[in-house]
Amino acid sequence: MNTEPLKLIVLTGSDRPEVHAAWQDLRPDLDETNGIEVVGQFSRTEEISGAVHADIVVVLGGDGSILRGCRQLGRYQLPIVGINLGRLGFLAHLTPEEFRGNLEILRSREYEVAECLMFECMHAFVDGGSETECGLNDVTITSASSLRMVDVSLEIDGQPVTTFSCDGLIISTPVGSTAHNLSAGGPILRQDLQAFCVTPICPHTLTVRPIVDTADRIFSLAVGRARDGAMLVIDGQIRREIAAGDRIVVRRAASTFKQVRFPSHSYYSTLHRKLGWRGQLDYRERKGQ
Repeated sequence: MNTEPLKLIVLTGSDRPEVHAAWQDLRPDLDETNGIEVVGQFSRTEEISGAVHADIVVVLGGDGSILRGCRQLGRYQLPIVGINLGRLGFLAHLTPEEFRGNLEILRSREYEVAECLMFECMHAFVDGGSETECGLNDVTITSASSLRMVDVSLEIDGQPVTTFSCDGLIISTPVGSTAHNLSAGGPILRQDLQAFCVTPICPHTLTVRPIVDTADRIFSLAVGRARDGAMLVIDGQIRREIAAGDRIVVRRAASTFKQVRFPSHSYYSTLHRKLGWRGQLDYRERKGQ
């Protein structure tokens, strides 16, 4: 049995006053007398990649805070547990009270760690330069403020697939499948699947449907006639303009998102609660109607 204190990094992923208030309220429960040692506390702007050794990272905020925290960790991903102080909370799904209720499981290290797909997105500019970002949810090419459709050509492993005439195109991980992908009519993928989903936004051709393919593929996107306002959006947080001739390449990242899961965790229970699923509709006639 491991008798060493559980080492935590705490990431306050938002500047909102309620996030800092929650941290001050939670701080007394996280001390060495309870078998827990806080070895670092970082804001949303600080680099934490490889900065300190820790067992897990506690993120206070919402799903956006976890997406930002993954980028702050960089190649040195640590298991993350999210405390939801936002709205939906698919990733940060614990309330502060539920987190306190699981402290003994954390101390005894009886939690599980699920490894989920992350992506690497390279934006190759027509002038020869490039920029690369890692992300967890999705890569989107969008017409943005142009209010016109864009033509996005897709190749998978160098093989032409089609050119989508649409308002935008999303390449999503399973973790991101319940985000923008879901709003655009894409499928929900279980978070530990190793696959990408390609979902067009409002495609002009009705026969065009989302594509699910293995995560070992390389997805290459290009916009032949990039109108003013066409954008590359990564995890909803990084935005870059796209020019004609630019190429976007999406592939599996070497690192994975490590999510702390407690014995009570159920993915489908989370979907039920967060998406408001209430079971089957009652089609029976009601008396008096």
